[in-house]
Amino acid sequence: MIRRTLSETLERKLFKGKAVILLGPRQVGKTTLIRSLLKDRPHLFLNGDDPAVRLLLDGVTVSTLERIIGRHTIVFIDEAQRISEIGITLKLITDQFPHVQLLVSGSSALEINQSTQEPLTGRKFEYHLYPISWEEFELHVGFTEASFQLEERLIYGMYPDVINNRSDHREVLNQLVSSYLYKDVLSFIGLRKPEMLDKLLKALALQVGSEVSYNELSNLLEIDKGTVARYIDLLEQAYIVYRLGSFSRNLRNEIKTNRKIYFYDNGIRNMIINNLNPIDLRTDKGALWENFLIAERIKMQAYHRLYANNYFWRNKQKQEVDFIEERDGKIRAFEFKWKKTGRDRIPTTFLETYGAEGMVVDRESFRKFLEIKD
Repeated sequence: MIRRTLSETLERKLFKGKAVILLGPRQVGKTTLIRSLLKDRPHLFLNGDDPAVRLLLDGVTVSTLERIIGRHTIVFIDEAQRISEIGITLKLITDQFPHVQLLVSGSSALEINQSTQEPLTGRKFEYHLYPISWEEFELHVGFTEASFQLEERLIYGMYPDVINNRSDHREVLNQLVSSYLYKDVLSFIGLRKPEMLDKLLKALALQVGSEVSYNELSNLLEIDKGTVARYIDLLEQAYIVYRLGSFSRNLRNEIKTNRKIYFYDNGIRNMIINNLNPIDLRTDKGALWENFLIAERIKMQAYHRLYANNYFWRNKQKQEVDFIEERDGKIRAFEFKWKKTGRDRIPTTFLETYGAEGMVVDRESFRKFLEIKD
């Protein structure tokens, strides 16, 4: 088992009087993480995928919960978004059973956030779990082995099953994409034409690293711009894509309304376009490197509770910065290069205008970008 960075964080939050909520896509190890946390602790496990459990908790009352919970002091509800009115049930447990530590996992923000957000206000610690981070991977296999696998991870991604089944990674990734995207996402959004979502995902996958126009996507898919925006919003809530807005302080020569869209996992992106060719045979290695680094930075920020705003920047003179992080009153600008050329630099215009720190991130320096300590 690959030890997760959140393990110690979750451990510290137990019995603090609040529910512990763990959100994330399927197959990233949410259940495994919480079970490892509870392995030596007696607890009640309720699986939302089980129809009997859903029926048991449907419209539940306090007296019924007393019988269900019994003498347990820890309750773990897995796949909670499958349970009707789960937010009310979680509120009842938290309010009426203060001696009980409640842990909850959900495979998608699409439903669980809508049904738990308001009832659990002020009553929860909420965390997000993503595919394996580079920090976790390196601690698991060691620096040398991780370095050997860097190009492989750029192609096949960081999902636990993919990493743990290297001889079958193509098949595992294919099954993951088909069930993850089409079972969960389509059922959640009730899309009548799944081929529309397929076209949208392929279009987004082919534009990684480039600015995305909702108008162009609308024309390509022959649907209105509002529908495009809604689908992308849902894909982001489902942890498939991540939107990066443009940085602006209202200077006239900056581009203010554009956005870039990245995938949370390179393997998912590559499987969508059915291109798992090795790095040396690819024309999109720069985009893969950029997508990988941004996804890893997001994981790092989330796991270490680093509160930041993320952007890209471009002005009308076509000067660009790949990634900008605004954190703790500082602005940091990053340029991503798969191969170092010696001519790579952050535009002086941006650094001087905003008093920003700059860094070019290549294969030799990316661990510093991810703030991994030796």
